[in-house]
Amino acid sequence: MLKRRRFKQTKTLHQRLADEAARLREEARALSPGRRREMLLRRARQDETAMQIDAWLHSPGLRAPT
Repeated sequence: MLKRRRFKQTKTLHQRLADEAARLREEARALSPGRRREMLLRRARQDETAMQIDAWLHSPGLRAPT
């Protein structure tokens, strides 16, 4: 049976998403307008949206829908 390789994350999910979004925006800034640049900016926005969703899920005022 194969064992899963597990490792402990040293940064929080929020930090990893923020770092990735910043890296993608920096990479996109160096490119001229085009498909690759738009893809990088889209991924950066997705990371930022994921950060907002994570913050919402962990907020103390979160209530179940009624």
